Amino acid sequence: MIKHYILNLNPTAKHEWDRCILRDPLTAKRPDLSRLIAEAVGADTGSYLVSVNIEVQVLEQAAVPQAEQLSLSFSEVSVPSPMREAA
Repeated sequence: MIKHYILNLNPTAKHEWDRCILRDPLTAKRPDLSRLIAEAVGADTGSYLVSVNIEVQVLEQAAVPQAEQLSLSFSEVSVPSPMREAA
């Protein structure tokens, strides 16, 4: 059984669970891997020792858009030198 998913990696995400997200490309839902393995095993009640082989092949990588950088120009500001006190 071959399934395709979209993997989104964001090491700077605020929450741990948002750093690595696996989603179905059509429904955008997160896959229930336990359910997928159970479907492959069958409907018989019981405990199973299973071997799961995950082979990852990158089919396409979408570029992350760079945040636009604004260039701000600051006019020169003259800072007055401290005045000396008159003696």
